[in-house]
Amino acid sequence: MGLKPDHWIRKMALEQGMIEPFVDRQVRNGVISYGVSSYGYDIRVANEFKIFTNVFSATVDPKHFNTDSMVDFNGDVCIVPPNSFALARTVEYFRIPRKVLTICLGKSTYARCGIIVNVTPFEPEWEGYVTLEISNTTPLPAKIYANEGLAQVLFFEADEECEISYADKKGKYQKQQSIVLPKL
Repeated sequence: MGLKPDHWIRKMALEQGMIEPFVDRQVRNGVISYGVSSYGYDIRVANEFKIFTNVFSATVDPKHFNTDSMVDFNGDVCIVPPNSFALARTVEYFRIPRKVLTICLGKSTYARCGIIVNVTPFEPEWEGYVTLEISNTTPLPAKIYANEGLAQVLFFEADEECEISYADKKGKYQKQQSIVLPKL
């Protein structure tokens, strides 16, 4: 299995629709960068957010998630409360090939501000908009800028196809069209 460079990412995005919309270069002028990079793709966060609130003092339970714990917000700048988090989705829609697995890591610009981005790997043959978890680890409110870079996806291609892909097992987060809360 090997990390894939920019020319492979361009080819897969343009020929197989792996990333849509696809930006074939780094965009930086006045924004947190996004687009293809040396060995990855810097994804953008859309302007749709679900901000966590503890107003109802609910217990966070991944098996029985209380949707009242989230407040919907649309806008160009999302304020994540201190020591809290928000869910968002990518601008980009992904179609991961059967021999590919991705790892997604937060961008250093946000990490240096105490903002951590958590995304699980995109498994072989997973597709959809990515649900992003954005944690504000600081005691102050934090700004997240919509339609700008938030995290970088690294692509790894295996020597052989996997026996069972995400599509084969009919994964519960397949073909997400919006921010998806935890499911059992």
